[in-house]
Amino acid sequence: MSSLYARRGVIALLGGAVLAGSAHAQVETPARHGSPERRLQLLGIELPEPPRPVATYAPFRRSGRTLYLAGLGPANLGGEAARGRVGAELSIEQGYAAARAAGLNVLSLLRSACGGSLNRVRQCLRVGAFVASADDFHDQPRVANGASDLFVEVFGQAGLHARFAVGVNTLPFGIPAEIESPWEVR
Repeated sequence: MSSLYARRGVIALLGGAVLAGSAHAQVETPARHGSPERRLQLLGIELPEPPRPVATYAPFRRSGRTLYLAGLGPANLGGEAARGRVGAELSIEQGYAAARAAGLNVLSLLRSACGGSLNRVRQCLRVGAFVASADDFHDQPRVANGASDLFVEVFGQAGLHARFAVGVNTLPFGIPAEIESPWEVR
């Protein structure tokens, strides 16, 4: 899915309440679309089971109102997960899909860390996107939009975040994208 189609989905979901025209579009979340849990239903998104750590680390840590999630790769949604580097074995669209699938894992772990409900989330503070990239690939931000667009679809204004997107030579298990993020929670 391209970023353009994801943005159209956000516009449709939010009733056209996206104020575009700058690089920093603002999203207004009309009350009629309800909570993040309700938006998941409206979008037809079923979250996977929360991922378990694959090494020696905690899946999340909380300090005050800030919840720090470990970096997460793509959810395997019943098929073979993409492997490889974007710009080499994978297209931008496949990278975008992998980042979105990693975002699904983020939401699943976030829900679990919040006692079973995303309604306890106040806002996404930042997204860090690591993209396994070919040496001459420079569109990491377009790949990272897979997760960013998902968070805005689910949380509206509260899903907008500061972000970095960097290219790396390789990621664990050959995944194309890994997403890490701190969140403010109730």
